[in-house]
Amino acid sequence: MVGAMPLFRYERASIVVYDPVAQHRNATRMALYSLGFGKVSSSDTLESLNRAIKHVPPDLVLCEASGVGSELCELIQTLRLGVGGHANPFLVVIVTAWEKSHELAQMVVNSGADDLILRPYSTTILKRRIDSHIERRKGFVITHNYVGPDRRADSSRPANAELFRPPNSLKMKTMDGLTMPEANFRLQQELRRAKSEFASERLTREVFQICVLWRILQDGDDQDLEEHRVNLGRLAVAVARRCRSAELEAALPWCESVVAAVEGLHCGVDRSASMHLLGQAAVTLYRIVSPERPRSVLLQSIDTAATTLRARAAGKQQPSIAAAG
Repeated sequence: MVGAMPLFRYERASIVVYDPVAQHRNATRMALYSLGFGKVSSSDTLESLNRAIKHVPPDLVLCEASGVGSELCELIQTLRLGVGGHANPFLVVIVTAWEKSHELAQMVVNSGADDLILRPYSTTILKRRIDSHIERRKGFVITHNYVGPDRRADSSRPANAELFRPPNSLKMKTMDGLTMPEANFRLQQELRRAKSEFASERLTREVFQICVLWRILQDGDDQDLEEHRVNLGRLAVAVARRCRSAELEAALPWCESVVAAVEGLHCGVDRSASMHLLGQAAVTLYRIVSPERPRSVLLQSIDTAATTLRARAAGKQQPSIAAAG
């Protein structure tokens, strides 16, 4: 029938509910059962939640933030950044909370969670929000320190900040008309593809950030120069590790050059020589990991991103969850 509501096969999806309060946890489970979900398990600690989503991940996680906001958001960020050994870093995550707090909302946004629902909520609202992530899940942004839904409302996204489409097992199982073996097979295929694309994109973003920090350090008038220098050293080590994993042997000497230049800046030896080495190494690294991007376009993008970060540091703009580049 034209205009009919889509019928989702909720019973095929698996859900983990985290809430330290048994009464609230059970109420959430009952709401999900009433919608037709059948595979609902629960966790009462963050440790048990992490175990539940790590090796045999569900399709959806509903997790309560009250009392553990920072710890929960740290867990979600670890999941999204792919540093916790989780089998599926891209599963749908909805956070719930009883208190409307700007600080908590910012933490949830910056963690990479898909959604935040304020309690108390109706079953209708819960269904509507879940359905939105089945039908219209947002594309992900990947930067050196954030992976998650693109929440920028404006259309000024730079051309190089394309969205990453994460695998959505919730949609595969409830909407796409696949058998369960077909859905599981497609998920494994898409996870392999997504992890490969993610690793490549993450490496590119981290190298770009090295370039931006070089440009900021080059000016020498930023009040956070020491912090930038430390971050630059950490990024160089992380990039070297990723280059080894990707078998980009040509990049390794330039990673070492970045580290050497940072050490030179720290020790105060010949700043001009250290900055020259740093710039040469940073730009060459980027040309290795992203050879299709013209040098002139890269340098312009570095200048733009450095200007943006300086403006934010000066308080001229509100921080964004997705850093330039």
